[in-house]
Amino acid sequence: MNQRMKAIAAAATRLFLRQGYSKTQISHIAKVVGVSVGTIYLDFSGKREILHFILQCVLDPSFADQKLETPIANEQFSGLKDEIATAFEQTAASFAKHLEEDADNYSFAALLSDTFDLLSRYAVGCLFIEKNQFDFPALAADYKRYRKRFFETMGLYVERFMQNGTVRPLENPELSTMLIIEILSWWAMDMRYVSFETYDIPLALAKKACLDNIMTAYASIR
Repeated sequence: MNQRMKAIAAAATRLFLRQGYSKTQISHIAKVVGVSVGTIYLDFSGKREILHFILQCVLDPSFADQKLETPIANEQFSGLKDEIATAFEQTAASFAKHLEEDADNYSFAALLSDTFDLLSRYAVGCLFIEKNQFDFPALAADYKRYRKRFFETMGLYVERFMQNGTVRPLENPELSTMLIIEILSWWAMDMRYVSFETYDIPLALAKKACLDNIMTAYASIR
């Protein structure tokens, strides 16, 4: 991906997340990048193609490194919806695997670390759907099913860690699970793109802060 396309994708990402897809015009993206509207159309056929390019790169970061014919057209993303649905299913299954496989050797700290990595990996895609759900109802419906499954799986992990004494007894495990996810989500996703003031904190440092504080709050003292 050339530097101009990279700048266009980065600018569009922030605009789609902060002011919404429907309210973002090609002229807004061009202004942020510092190029003319016509220059945008040299690389992308339109706004939807920019969006599809961004989502494709979320699923496959190496996509941007491929030699792409420009201007990028919608035909290049004909299977994107199915790819997103498949990614939801595969990610949900992978996240739940330690409930059955190698459960005794999977630690609470490893769960928090894996959850943070998952949220940061798909931050742009998840936040886009959350902020633009009414413009893309079918995509939002798939995401809501996946999100519900993710919360349920996280709850099962927390219950298991309570049972084996890794996590201290919790009065309301469901609410505590939600709180843990929201903490990880803010540091892995929101602070980089959609918080009132965004922060360019290295992900490794953000993860360390999350794990230090959540482990202190919830891990059993032995």
